[in-house]
Amino acid sequence: MSNTIKPLIKVCGMRQPDNIRAVTQLPIDYMGFIFYPKSSRYVDMKRVRTGLMPDLADADMSHATDVSQMRHIDRVGVFVDATVQDIITHVVAFKLDAVQLHGSESPTFIRNLRSTIVPDIRPELKIFKAMSIASADDIARCAQYEGLVDMFVFDTKCTGYGGSGMQFDWSMLDNYQGTVPFLLSGGIGPDDAERIKSISHKRFAGVDLNSRFETEPALKDVRLLEEFIGRLLNI
Repeated sequence: MSNTIKPLIKVCGMRQPDNIRAVTQLPIDYMGFIFYPKSSRYVDMKRVRTGLMPDLADADMSHATDVSQMRHIDRVGVFVDATVQDIITHVVAFKLDAVQLHGSESPTFIRNLRSTIVPDIRPELKIFKAMSIASADDIARCAQYEGLVDMFVFDTKCTGYGGSGMQFDWSMLDNYQGTVPFLLSGGIGPDDAERIKSISHKRFAGVDLNSRFETEPALKDVRLLEEFIGRLLNI
């Protein structure tokens, strides 16, 4: 990783309003909200009460942070084999800047999704594709999405869909020869800053942080995040 390029930082699996407000004070670029009902970090629109997203359960927004006064952080909605209509509903309701597809979505599905949303619904929407990695063959599958997605998220292959707290063998990143940048995900923890700073892959864009910075599912330890980000960014 070049010392002159700031790695992008995504904190995923957010849900609790006060926690969201605290994490937005950190120098991060993306905040992820999981819209997969089987996830322990699932965001139900009726439960979300924060100025970052519409509160469909409570019309009284006086308690919420005024987002107009906040530095912009891109909102990423995480979906697993959802329908195009379901994704569109969330993009509109939550004003998402990006969608992260974490299932077995095909290139055709992604092509249709983009053509449906861009440019009429959300012209600047970005599409991330999570790839579950356990071998070089898994990385080779990225080729089918070249030209269709804006970012890959390399996660650890597990029985679920992310949030396992486990890392894959990062040396396999050398097998990736594509042109799409990637975020490194999968079990990144508070002690990994120096290892990440040593990554020199030209398509490495940043990190995706989740379960190893939690005190419980969907509740992030802000102090741990702040210390890790400080080490990663040398601040």
